[in-house]
Amino acid sequence: MSAADTATENVCVTLRNLLNSVQCVTGRVRDGECNESDGDFNLSNFWDTLNQAVKAVSQEATKVSLAFSKPPLPSQQDGERLADSVLKSVLSLSTVYYWLPKSRGVSLRQQVRDATVQVLEGLTQLLEVILSSPLQSLTQEQLMSTGGVWSACDRFIRLPEDNKAAALLVLTAQGGIVKDAIDELEQALSEAHDPFGDVLDDEEPRGNRDTYWSERDRRVVAACRGMMTAAAACLRKTTAAVRARGDADAPERAAQLDDLVDGVKEISPRVDDLALCLYPPVDYDAVENDVSKLAALLKKVLSITRRSSHFCGEAELTWVQFLEGAVDHNLQKAKNLIGPDS
Repeated sequence: MSAADTATENVCVTLRNLLNSVQCVTGRVRDGECNESDGDFNLSNFWDTLNQAVKAVSQEATKVSLAFSKPPLPSQQDGERLADSVLKSVLSLSTVYYWLPKSRGVSLRQQVRDATVQVLEGLTQLLEVILSSPLQSLTQEQLMSTGGVWSACDRFIRLPEDNKAAALLVLTAQGGIVKDAIDELEQALSEAHDPFGDVLDDEEPRGNRDTYWSERDRRVVAACRGMMTAAAACLRKTTAAVRARGDADAPERAAQLDDLVDGVKEISPRVDDLALCLYPPVDYDAVENDVSKLAALLKKVLSITRRSSHFCGEAELTWVQFLEGAVDHNLQKAKNLIGPDS
């Protein structure tokens, strides 16, 4: 083996060792636990230090990419120094992430963790691309991977600053998804037409009923759409209450927001399941099952809201009670229409 080949192999070994180390750190961040309690934790200081750590990783990723983008190849000593510097920035980022205690809110911690993992995975991809490409050339894939690290680092400036902001992100996103599902169903209803509706009774045989709603179908869809509308109203009202009165400074209040988020995150999948089985041909068994599951989930979320005293006061109890009644009404209406005697 020539001296040049030996030098290349040594640098590759250094990069592979760095890659393995970054992957180990990523796994620990993804699966590990943060501090249990506040202690002397300062949220403002945490964000300042975390952003500095993220900036350092971004700069180190840029250095690595540039070092292997053109001749000459870094010497073994320079390569080891570069790898040590990259690993130091990675360990610093993971250490700062671990400062964030559970008591500040699980929702906030999950979003910071996901952002941190995204940065580390981006760096992993960059190292893999460099190792799989000619070591003294700048490929399009390497450029894209470097940009991926930068993009992941830029995400940190958009992270929620506390657990209230983290909860609001989830609530707002869920509200948007549910609204889209309702709009799509209403659009389909407005465009659908039964070609035999004017001449045949609902029970008489007709053409391919897989492509349109019968009158009975439409009544069932209307009842289920009422349940979906109740879900949208639940999200809208709860979001407004959290925005106006929510507080994440005390651990018990952060925990109340986490309980709410846990329930709310299930709403849009339940709405989607219900909406899908409402399209022709309507599967009545599936509709009954899914509308019942959505109703139970909404009652659970409303119950959590009722118990969350820091953002649910006397004024909020009025709409909580109203929506509980609306959920029961729409569920009973749907079941009556689905039943064999409807």
